[in-house]
Amino acid sequence: MSEAQMSEDDADLAAAVNNRTAVVVTADYSSYYADQVLENVLENVLIFLTSRRDRNAVSLVCKSWYRAEALTRSELYIGNCYSVSPRRTTDRFKRVRSVVLKGKPRFADFSLMPPDWGAHFAPWVMEMVDAYQMLEKLYLKRMSVTDDDLSVMAHSFVNFKELVLVCCEGFGTTGLAVVANKCRQLQVFDLIEAEVSDDEVDWLSCFPESGTCLESLIFDCVECPINYDALENLVAKSPSLKKLRVNRYVTLEQLYRLMVRAPQLTHLGTGSFSPSENTGDKEPDLVSAFAACRSLICLSGFRETVPDFLPAVYPVCANITSLNFSYANITAGELKPVIRNCHKLQIFWVLDSIHDEGLQAVAATCKDLRELRVFPLDAAEVNDGPVSDVGLQAISEGCKKLQSILYFCQQMTNAAVISMSTNCPDLVVFRLCIVGRYRPDRRTGEPMDEGFGAIVKNCKKLTRLAVSGLLTDRAFSYIGQYGKLVRTLSFAFAGDSDMGLKYVLEGCSKLEKLEIRDCPFGDEALRSGLHHYHNMRFLWMSTCRVTHQGCREIAQQVPRVIVEVFRWNQSQQEAEKSDLVDTLYLYRSLEGPRADAPKFVNIL
Repeated sequence: MSEAQMSEDDADLAAAVNNRTAVVVTADYSSYYADQVLENVLENVLIFLTSRRDRNAVSLVCKSWYRAEALTRSELYIGNCYSVSPRRTTDRFKRVRSVVLKGKPRFADFSLMPPDWGAHFAPWVMEMVDAYQMLEKLYLKRMSVTDDDLSVMAHSFVNFKELVLVCCEGFGTTGLAVVANKCRQLQVFDLIEAEVSDDEVDWLSCFPESGTCLESLIFDCVECPINYDALENLVAKSPSLKKLRVNRYVTLEQLYRLMVRAPQLTHLGTGSFSPSENTGDKEPDLVSAFAACRSLICLSGFRETVPDFLPAVYPVCANITSLNFSYANITAGELKPVIRNCHKLQIFWVLDSIHDEGLQAVAATCKDLRELRVFPLDAAEVNDGPVSDVGLQAISEGCKKLQSILYFCQQMTNAAVISMSTNCPDLVVFRLCIVGRYRPDRRTGEPMDEGFGAIVKNCKKLTRLAVSGLLTDRAFSYIGQYGKLVRTLSFAFAGDSDMGLKYVLEGCSKLEKLEIRDCPFGDEALRSGLHHYHNMRFLWMSTCRVTHQGCREIAQQVPRVIVEVFRWNQSQQEAEKSDLVDTLYLYRSLEGPRADAPKFVNIL
């Protein structure tokens, strides 16, 4: 072969290699470009996806969808503050404007959990300061929040608009004052069942003098006097205010003046609904004030209610869709004149002081009722109780659109529960709390198994269930067999053996939250959920029969699950005598054991 031919061949080979390389490079670039285009298109689609469950599902499709979903998520929901670290959260989600963060499990509301267990907001707010400078909304539930936390938040988020603190503690009026003073664009400032310490700081005077953007102000849980003149001035300079719930230190006369200042209100919490001692002969014209508030659709409060003043609300009854009498000790006779005109009522909370007769009046009038809650006036009462199966039966027959019910009573029958299951098939939430231990059907003496069995069989949309009364393992077999959509389940003083809990854990595939108290369930029952704990948000068991050894086995066999055991109702001496666990709290976490556990918490 000549030198010339070799040169030509080499040139041809080089050209071929170069061409092939060019094709590969072009292909890689095109693929990369196509992925970028796909992600850009996907981002524009995902911004319209609002359901967090749908978003979670989308993020699992592939890495590209995972990235796109994270970049388009503006609202963040964290059901357990220990399930993920603040840093991991902010590293993944960069454009968050709204955060919902929950801490302690629900049993903390019933003093069944140590107050100093944890759920501190401090590490979260410090991380958010750098990552979410454009944060606008913050909803905290059962978190430990300090005045310093509120100060950091108020000074850091320049566009901050909404703060809702539900069942939180650790802060006082000092923190409220900082929020009021620094958050100039604040639209929602809601304190709901929170513990607020009295620092003798006039926080209501700290809002801007020039006017506010307030649309909602709720502070009925604040158990200290307030500066009424500052409150009245604040209401007057908040033309957008729609929701106002005041505490019991606001008198009836002062409430009247507030209503005159803000006839545009749609939601009103009355605080104390009784006259002050300094009223004299001149009483406020509450009837005219309520009549002028033509937009009112929600009424609540009515603490220390004097029945003579209840007729004042008659003018707005026709438009009311939500009525909260859960602090008002009123009778059926006092309720009937109010309720008979509430034909649009959809949400009704009340004390059992209204008796079955009052519930019958509700059933006769409120055909559009969707949610009912009946709370006990005296939970320690040991007699037959003012409400019973009679009231539940009436509601089931008269309010067939009912979707949610919480019902405290001391007597119940299977027949009444079965009636509700057939008449109200759209029930999503059914919580029946029969006060007392192991109470059977009051007429037949039989367990309440068939009643609760009917609820899970006939109510196909049921996602939340609380059971009580005398229950055998048969009731739990029904729940496991038919409760396929149940996500939250609570029970106490129920069941015969480990089989009861096994039926639930093996049958309820959607279960996320399980709360158990004083039941005969031990290690075998606990082990039956090994396949499912990594899918659950938490399992709470107190005063059952699980042992430390059984809990250790769960901790060893289920990765990403944290098992905490602690004494709460046991003395040190009692704990040393028994291997039984007083309280077990099991929850999933991406981070491993938390670093802020107090000494009484043992993380296995």
